[in-house]
Amino acid sequence: MITDNNHDHDHDCGHGHEHYHNQSHDHSHAHNHSHSHGHGHHHHGPVDYSRAFAIGVTLNIGFATAEAVYGYLAGSLALVADAGHNFSDVLGLILAWGAAWLSQKRPSERRTYGLRSSSILAAMFNAVLLLVAIGAIAWEAIRRFSAPAPVAGATIIWVALIGIVINTATALLFMSGRKDDLNIRGAFLHMAADAAVSAGVVIAGIAIMQTGWQWIDPVVSLIIAAVIFIGTWSLLRESLDLALHAVPEGIDPQEVSTYLAGLPGVVAVHDLHIWGMSTTETALTAHLVKPDHGNDDELITQASKELHEHFKIAHTTIQWERSDSTCPTKGGACDHC
Repeated sequence: MITDNNHDHDHDCGHGHEHYHNQSHDHSHAHNHSHSHGHGHHHHGPVDYSRAFAIGVTLNIGFATAEAVYGYLAGSLALVADAGHNFSDVLGLILAWGAAWLSQKRPSERRTYGLRSSSILAAMFNAVLLLVAIGAIAWEAIRRFSAPAPVAGATIIWVALIGIVINTATALLFMSGRKDDLNIRGAFLHMAADAAVSAGVVIAGIAIMQTGWQWIDPVVSLIIAAVIFIGTWSLLRESLDLALHAVPEGIDPQEVSTYLAGLPGVVAVHDLHIWGMSTTETALTAHLVKPDHGNDDELITQASKELHEHFKIAHTTIQWERSDSTCPTKGGACDHC
């Protein structure tokens, strides 16, 4: 086994060593195999957002607590309900924070990939929480069409303005990581959604104070719910795909297969699998048929580096085969792949 591994994975074979062995099959011959775990030059795990999570959780707990107390003292059911919604977003932040922390835990004998996949679960749970929140907003908006509730003008507007500031500031803490990490995107969407809801409250409050049209409030709420739903559906779909080991977004498996088939000496590619180990790291395994065993080490180093640079695949496992007779569809993907 050839290993070029910058992670703390536990393998049966030592890192940086090469083992050639004959592996018996049900066929009339044996294969000479070499496995590679190549990582090239890539980020060592996810970026640490602990400080951002700590600031975000603290700000939102403080705001939600003050909102609940003020709403109770002022007798405003709307403020108390919004405080409850903000506490659910704090839960979403804590989920994402916990997953980010767990994903950096060292692998163990039983969990050889560590707890990287916890970030995928957190992203999926956050998407579900957001969908529940959207449903609650839409339900209340529809109810208010038949039974309009008066908006408590200035008080709610000022509270909503504070909410915009806090939620926007928190969202900005996660903005840089939202494209590369689905878990961080979940945290970002929670805060951005809250900022949007608060902005809607301000817009609706001012418009109602000027016109007296109570229907503006539920209409704005439904528009906001629709906008949030678009981003949330994408989060849910991508996190579910990762949980089911689908090829991560942004990677074309056919392009990867073509690249591997074009490596010097490779005559066929099969058993190609690409999946997300976490919301930031992608893994690949493949069987490459290469009759000539020359320059195997150099080719492994090259493939690992280029797979990372061109496809952002961080953990590569390549198995050499000297004959493609075990592949039912020689030169293509096996039927069972």
